[in-house]
Amino acid sequence: MKKIYLDYAATTPVKANVLEKMMPFFTDKFANPSSIHSFGEEAVFALDDSRKAVAQFLNSHQREVVFTASATEANNMAVLGASNNGHIITSSFEHEAVLGPCKTHTDVTYLPVYKEGVVKVEDVLKEIKENTTLISIMYVNSEIGTIQPIKEIGEALEEVNKNRKNKILFHTDAVQAANYLSCDVNNLKVDLLTLSGHKIYGPKGVGVLYVREGSKISQILYGAHQERGHRPGTENIPAIVGMGEAIRSIDVNDSKKTKTMRDKVIDGITSSISGAALNGSRENRIANNINITFTGVEGESMLIALNEEGIAVSTGSACASNSLSPSHVLLSLGLSHRAAHGSLRITLGSMTTEKEIDELLTKLPPIVERLREISGR
Repeated sequence: MKKIYLDYAATTPVKANVLEKMMPFFTDKFANPSSIHSFGEEAVFALDDSRKAVAQFLNSHQREVVFTASATEANNMAVLGASNNGHIITSSFEHEAVLGPCKTHTDVTYLPVYKEGVVKVEDVLKEIKENTTLISIMYVNSEIGTIQPIKEIGEALEEVNKNRKNKILFHTDAVQAANYLSCDVNNLKVDLLTLSGHKIYGPKGVGVLYVREGSKISQILYGAHQERGHRPGTENIPAIVGMGEAIRSIDVNDSKKTKTMRDKVIDGITSSISGAALNGSRENRIANNINITFTGVEGESMLIALNEEGIAVSTGSACASNSLSPSHVLLSLGLSHRAAHGSLRITLGSMTTEKEIDELLTKLPPIVERLREISGR
């Protein structure tokens, strides 16, 4: 049985050209970039080359690119480093890598996202206080794929900051956005931005935090002076090289083909399965995300049944897949606990084919029907 992978929001495979670029840095070019000898210089060159690739993608200076061990670490650096014990504004459906560090603070405002799953700019502005130091709003939600008005928030905040003594920093988690949307930091008007290697067909174990020059963020890790003091520790050169090559390989034009397949899945499921409804806005949605609630059936049961048919999907964020609690993202849309438990996240990628989509649309309806009969709903 041929397996079909439709969980690209959880992680992506490493592209062949990315792996090829990484391999020499495990063996022949293995040196520590902090070493002054010629071996170390080779590692430094590779580090700088990847930093240049990321900077070009972000339209930033190379010195503003900080490599980390993950996007989770980068988000923690942004929130804990930029908050400075002040007031934080974030959304109610951020990734746990943002919500977690926010929970360590006592003065945090969690914005509603409404049924469409989109933050309103006016809600952000009305919550700004004298002691507000950080606004963190994700670019694309990791579970339902809705796109947030980052540019509009950034532009509005730029005007607010003109009349403030202490600038409010603006952070966005762009992990799910990078493959399909522009991450030009000057256009978005952000001060901090997070990326992840394994969401863009690169390796796991590497992330990026963009830090706009002049942005004051406190150090949260100590021990050495790598990454201009932001992130101490010997750089993971093979992973960073992979990140650079993956960034170079991004083609946002791929989104048109992916969006066509996404719409086929949404239309196919909602027209063939009664009680199936899309979660979040269809218009303000990333090209590869489908998140649907099915009445009268558990999401985990559907996931297991699809897996037995060789089709891999998800019930939400992979980071929370071991939790029995309903998704905080779906609850933030106003769904009941029961409805939130009856949802599937299907995410497409560059290797997804029409044949695989057709297979999903053939296999899913009878699975839902059978599970509803078993549950008696």
